[in-house]
Amino acid sequence: MTHEALGHAEAIFRAGLDRVDPLRMMERVLSLDGDVLSVTTERERFAYDLSGYRRILVLGAGKASARMALGLERLLGPRIAEGVVAVKEGHLETLSRIRLVEAAHPVPDERSARAAEEVLELAGRAGEGDLVIVLVSGGGSAILAAPWHADGRGITLSDKQEVTRALLSSGATIQEVNCVRKKLSLIKGGRLAQAMGRAEFLSLILSDVIGDDLDAIASGLTVPDGTTSCDALEVVTRHGLIGRIPAAAEAVLRDGANGVIPDTPKAGDPAFARSRTVLIGTNFQALLAAADKARVLGYNTLLLTSHLTGEARELAGLFLGLAKDVAQHGVPVPRPACVIAGGETTVTLRGQGKGGRNQEMALAYLAGLARSPKDAEGAVFLAASTDGSDGPTDATGAFAAPSILEDGRRRGLDPARYLAENDAYHYFEALGRLLKTGPTNTNVCDIKVLLVP
Repeated sequence: MTHEALGHAEAIFRAGLDRVDPLRMMERVLSLDGDVLSVTTERERFAYDLSGYRRILVLGAGKASARMALGLERLLGPRIAEGVVAVKEGHLETLSRIRLVEAAHPVPDERSARAAEEVLELAGRAGEGDLVIVLVSGGGSAILAAPWHADGRGITLSDKQEVTRALLSSGATIQEVNCVRKKLSLIKGGRLAQAMGRAEFLSLILSDVIGDDLDAIASGLTVPDGTTSCDALEVVTRHGLIGRIPAAAEAVLRDGANGVIPDTPKAGDPAFARSRTVLIGTNFQALLAAADKARVLGYNTLLLTSHLTGEARELAGLFLGLAKDVAQHGVPVPRPACVIAGGETTVTLRGQGKGGRNQEMALAYLAGLARSPKDAEGAVFLAASTDGSDGPTDATGAFAAPSILEDGRRRGLDPARYLAENDAYHYFEALGRLLKTGPTNTNVCDIKVLLVP
């Protein structure tokens, strides 16, 4: 039964993944009838008469943006005059009109800086009469790195890398991380919109952020910034990073908070006068498809939430508790049961191991199961990322089940010891229980699947 349930958990996850394939989402949202490009979502419909534009340019960044670009090329073909889209290394498609440039994630590198320069250069050449289509997905914050500088002050790429590492290891949420990134960038927080001058632009956005806050997705390249430099300074202070990040970065944040340097553009700024923004895909859509697959497989299914946040290891206890309640009491859903949740958790690094938030959650589930196995013997848990890479690893997530715990015990592997080192990857690698999909070329946060047969 456990083997079958493990297969079902993966099938449910992959059904969610299929629903947010960027190519299919572009095909659902965009259509072309002669010269008229229509954009249709559940909430709105509008159109562009392409014959009235001088040029169509394409810009973009993110883990899913190559596949979004493929959908756009299939639709518009030679109508696209030029384009440059920055993607995570390996997240590629074969394109003919739009140039892809690869960069690092989650910590930016020299390629990230070059990618930002190329995107800004093409944006700077856009002007009145041009339509710029901007393809944005999660991961764009690291993939485009344009360290802030002006009038002899500012930060370097090395400073930006140190700030990113400090934030990612602090337990800060993605909204908090991106709040700080925006204030240290020449391209984020709506500054790409400023760079496009008088061109008209359409932003198509795939959300990897809980709540789908547009100014947090890829750090809000083309939308008004709802955060301030004071907010960013408060984030680094609250997470104990004052004195731990480069002094130059602290100085930029303080200068921004004190009004010495300009903040990112806000709602009402002229930069957004000729813009439209469309959300084409979300974590919730993936969860709906996963739930449909679970019902087809015969499970009584509960979609718990798409807003799961907090420490991964602590939230593992929630799923273990749910497994026990289902097994013992038939609540919140009777057996055979499937509970599905989405969102994005965080990890506060304490050890020197290798892993990601989903692997950490699965390992913490096993550690809790080891302490109290009663009533959860038949449950299977899968935590996985939709982008194919959980943290800085080649795994998308990991499975947890009593049989996996017992296999580990036979090999002398203690989940609590690996958890203390944040070393989930090596625990699950030894047992062959990592889920590896390779780059999925999409990115809408994470999916958790709990099955109680």
